Amino acid sequence: QVQLVESGGGLVQAGGSLRLSCVASGSWININRMAWYRQAPGKQRELVAAITSLASTNYADSVKGRFTISRDNGKNTVYLQMNKLKPEDTAVYYCNADAIVYYGVGYADYWGQGTQVTVSS
Repeated sequence: QVQLVESGGGLVQAGGSLRLSCVASGSWININRMAWYRQAPGKQRELVAAITSLASTNYADSVKGRFTISRDNGKNTVYLQMNKLKPEDTAVYYCNADAIVYYGVGYADYWGQGTQVTVSS
C-alpha cells in the first residue's frame, strides 16, 4: 500500500509562488509515475503535471511555463513548484502515484487527501 500526504498549500496573491510536496510512505515494489491533479469547485478533476521514473514530464497547457514537477526518489517525495499563480489555479491539489505493490498484479492508482491552493486577485 502507498500512503500519500500533500503539504504546502495555502493562500497566495496572484503572481506569487507555492511549492507543494507529496511524501509517499508504506510499502511497494515500484512507483512508475507520480502526478499532481487538481479539482476546482464545480469542475472536473484535471491532470496538472506528471513525472515518470524515466524522468519524462508532461503538463497541462494552462500551467506550462509556470509549474515544474520534480521528484526526489531518495525521499520518496514529489514536488510541484508553482510560479506566477493565477486565480484560475485555485483548486484542491491531489497527489497521485501509479504503483505496483504486489507481484502478480498490475499498477494501481493511489491518492493523497489533497491540499487547498487559493489564489487571490
